[in-house]
Amino acid sequence: MSKNKYRFINLLLITIGVLILSFTIYIGYRTSISNKQLIPISVIAIIAGVIFEGIRLSDKWYIVLLTALISFILSFLAFIPGKKDYFYNFEHHIEMFPYYFIVLFALISIIFNGNKVIPKLTEGITLIQSIAIIYWVVDYGFIDATNVFLKTVMIIGLFFSLYTMFHAFTHSILTRTSRLTLSIWSSVIMFLFTTDNIYRVYQNEPIENASGISQGLYTGLQFFLLGVSCIYSIQNFIMLTGFIPSKTTFFNKQYFRDLKELKNDHIKRYSDKQVSILHSFFCVLFTGIVFGLNYQFQLLPRNIAIWIVFVSFPIILFISDFLKGRKN
Repeated sequence: MSKNKYRFINLLLITIGVLILSFTIYIGYRTSISNKQLIPISVIAIIAGVIFEGIRLSDKWYIVLLTALISFILSFLAFIPGKKDYFYNFEHHIEMFPYYFIVLFALISIIFNGNKVIPKLTEGITLIQSIAIIYWVVDYGFIDATNVFLKTVMIIGLFFSLYTMFHAFTHSILTRTSRLTLSIWSSVIMFLFTTDNIYRVYQNEPIENASGISQGLYTGLQFFLLGVSCIYSIQNFIMLTGFIPSKTTFFNKQYFRDLKELKNDHIKRYSDKQVSILHSFFCVLFTGIVFGLNYQFQLLPRNIAIWIVFVSFPIILFISDFLKGRKN
């Protein structure tokens, strides 16, 4: 590379850097003088959560920093006028800016971290998820619905839940087809729970309006955990929507090639090892007691109760096996 080209590239990079820094300062200035809180603390909590999970997934700091830098630069796309921008509202675009960063950071983390983002699934995990979705449907009151479409969806869901229980309580071989089916079912459940969790979290009062420190921390924790789950939520969404053909790959050769690869990803992430039937009984007992008590006395919001079970049961099972001297 000649000296002139080298100098030109350096000058170009410096110019871009100065422009980015200047625009960032201007965004900060407009945010500070606005009558509205354009970037709430709740959004900052989500960003903290998604970055925290990005750090946990990657064992190399430079990848996390590179992910954050690329995401930050690409987030300026939020300021491009849309078709509906008859009157350009800069403050509205500032409000969208952090959400662009969150989604882009999650997507780039998925690209950089590959299989680390695709958690290994087992019969035990899908059993917990299936029991949780049954509780979710009952607690929501969908069981009393008269809508034919909703009833049909519930019957299909019940069939897959029973299919999950069949595998959890028998030594039936986990074939490629059964692993594919259970993996897709798991993605559907987690997509529903994620959507519900986003809705429930955003029903909270803003952190700024919290009545006390404890309430503020509780709300902030929910937004932080929402950020932590963002990467996996987007990954599950990708693994579901991949089955839908796009305009450019409408059931053509490329679509079927992509479909084959997607199926393999689903199968690879599902373990072919069978769980202990005793563990399955313990799972039903534990989740049944927790969800039953919460349904009866409404101790916690349903989404919080579900996520507590997801987190606590594997820990309890691990401690139980450890005390018995078994290797989980």
